[in-house]
Amino acid sequence: MHKILIVLLLSTLVGCFENKNEIIEEKSQGLVYCAEANPVSFNPQITTTGSTIDIIANQLYNRLISIDPVTAKFKSELATDWQISDDGKAITFTLRQGVKFHTTDYFTPSRDFNADDVIFTFSRLFDVYNPYHFIGDANYPYFQSVGLDQLIRKIVRVSDYKVRFELFNAESSFLANIATDFAVVLSQEYAMQLKAKNQQALFDQFPIGTGPYLYKEFRRDHLVRFYKNPTYWKHNVALEQLVYDITPNGTTRIAKMLTKECDITAHPSSAQLSILAQRDDINVLKETNLNVGYWAFNTEREPFNDLRVRQALVHAIDIEKIMQAVYFGNGTHAESILPPTSWAFEAQPNMPSFDPELSKSLLKQAGLANGFDMTIWAMPVSRIYNPNARKMAELMQSDLRKIGVNVSIVEYEWNTFIQRIGEHLHDSVLLGWAADTPDPDNFFSPLLSCTATFSGKNPANWCNPEFDLLLTQALDTTDIKQRKKYYDAAQKMIIEQLPLLPIAHGLRFQASSTDVEGIELGPFGAISLDNARRK
Repeated sequence: MHKILIVLLLSTLVGCFENKNEIIEEKSQGLVYCAEANPVSFNPQITTTGSTIDIIANQLYNRLISIDPVTAKFKSELATDWQISDDGKAITFTLRQGVKFHTTDYFTPSRDFNADDVIFTFSRLFDVYNPYHFIGDANYPYFQSVGLDQLIRKIVRVSDYKVRFELFNAESSFLANIATDFAVVLSQEYAMQLKAKNQQALFDQFPIGTGPYLYKEFRRDHLVRFYKNPTYWKHNVALEQLVYDITPNGTTRIAKMLTKECDITAHPSSAQLSILAQRDDINVLKETNLNVGYWAFNTEREPFNDLRVRQALVHAIDIEKIMQAVYFGNGTHAESILPPTSWAFEAQPNMPSFDPELSKSLLKQAGLANGFDMTIWAMPVSRIYNPNARKMAELMQSDLRKIGVNVSIVEYEWNTFIQRIGEHLHDSVLLGWAADTPDPDNFFSPLLSCTATFSGKNPANWCNPEFDLLLTQALDTTDIKQRKKYYDAAQKMIIEQLPLLPIAHGLRFQASSTDVEGIELGPFGAISLDNARRK
């Protein structure tokens, strides 16, 4: 196995040399990160794609607050303080003064960050009178899936450096959602400048933030380039520039690491880890991450709208074989949609077992004794929760053939793949979710709520009012024991109804050169290169 992989790596090196001079020049001035996909957008509000969030969220922007990866407590960022009213319906943020937005080739700010930027940023999500609410397709997938756009009644400007969020009702996950990578603060002045030129469509593609790096260029399928922000409010940024080398093929990414064309590479596969571990000049970072890889069914499409069919399919799959062949011991067999490290985790005793004879019986009950044809859509990129979706789909294809179900595997370029899943064009799909906060609702609402279905981000296309009621009840209380009771019921319902089958929880890996330090790889959220530097 290792010899075959080494041969593939060596053959890949030949194709890497043509861009080497440019890469070496870039490396002398900063860092090169081998990324697995093009960014969908440069605004985290309008995407939930992990590969995009890794590139843009912590590099270009800041949030009002963040979550400490060690203590899981809220930390101040652009807000220095926050107060919650007794009824939980009003949250007042005191804002940091002296924070400057990026100065770029296309925008020069005339003022510092203030309350107007916070109001503009978040009112875009819910206020139809915000001039940017309908720019694009008015789709803010994360916020819509967790209902934040329906929760905020209004945002009041108390003063230049104080804002008050007034909610329709108290919700226990509000602060956690404000602390996610999606809740970055944008420049109102920049937005209005573009509006005056009738160029609003440029707003989400040419970013302006307050983060450690500022946007320089994007060449699709080639690179993204950021420059150091010389006025960053937190500290002096060590790197002059940060370059993302767009390299979808995992073997090519590792080859570029071995030839030192990349300083950091995203998501090395389990099969590649042993090769990297043998190198004295490469560090492999490993982080236990809140995530889940799953197999979702389009429950609005026949025959997947029949529970017996979904049960038949999941009982036909040998998960242990998948754990060995796809995760190579670097994952945990899922016992719930929640990972074991979540405080609301409850192992489900009725997780489907591998039982092909039961599968055949269930298909016969559903009137499909002779089987049927279906598709499994497989991610074209390696992710924390599923390092090799194609391999997983092939194993499933083999298992399902034994019960008379003929599977075709469908793949697209990553951004096209996500778009078409949102349009519910699939029969079933291998996907996953990496949590943005430690709050359990982060697994339920974005994936399986009715609002997530409406925003196109519920891959199971499943809307169950009883399930949504459990989520609402959990959010309406701050009592942890009571919340866990509701989440226990939600976990049980998922396994009973099987809109999706939780398969595994993966470990997050990142490979980097030993002369690089300051890479922040936490248990939730995107990678941060805020403090990255060469030794």
